[in-house]
Amino acid sequence: MTKLSVNINKIATLRNARGGDRPNVVQVAKDCERFGAEGITVHPRPDERHIRYRDVYDLKEVVTTEFNIEGNPTPDFLKLVKDVRPAQATLVPDAPDAITSNAGWDTLTHKDFLTDVIGELKELGIRTSIFVDPDVRMIEGASLVGTDRVELYTEAYAKGYPTSPEEAIRSYLVAARRAQDFGIGLNAGHDLDLDNLKYLKDTLPGLLEVSIGHALICDALYFGLENTIQLYLRQLK
Repeated sequence: MTKLSVNINKIATLRNARGGDRPNVVQVAKDCERFGAEGITVHPRPDERHIRYRDVYDLKEVVTTEFNIEGNPTPDFLKLVKDVRPAQATLVPDAPDAITSNAGWDTLTHKDFLTDVIGELKELGIRTSIFVDPDVRMIEGASLVGTDRVELYTEAYAKGYPTSPEEAIRSYLVAARRAQDFGIGLNAGHDLDLDNLKYLKDTLPGLLEVSIGHALICDALYFGLENTIQLYLRQLK
């Protein structure tokens, strides 16, 4: 069964646009869980333009499903993760000024760095995942650094899906099978929505979790948050 983790960054973006505490990200996280979400994802960035580090500490106190913290493993980020000790830390090679994640790790070039970071987090009982492109070489590199899971970067799949789902998912299917060969768990995320999610879930073997934020929150403007989460869960079940 593939779990749905709701990324609530966009809720924080809306709050920060006006100041104050409306909408309240802690309450939204609790509501997402109440509406059926099986995890909560946040991606704090150094400029705190959406999720703030304080939010992460506050969310730790209330999240009862899987708490997933994504981000570039800078010293500040790693201190946050070690303090909070979420169920999962997803390491993403974001540049500080990136609008959104736009590339996976080169797991071969950064092998030593990733091995050290993952080792530190696993010593604290934190499950690790690393963001990678659907490239067999990067999966093979991931097998060398000790990660528990990889998260496939699905932007290319989402872009290609309307034209040819079979072609769009081809490299992802190869990468997923290679991950299975190495005993690496499989997550996926980026630009997944109500149109392309079911095909991804039905086609990729062993897909454990998807993290979805932007599209889900956009859909919630029309369908309501509770109904939207249920719509996404239907695509996965």
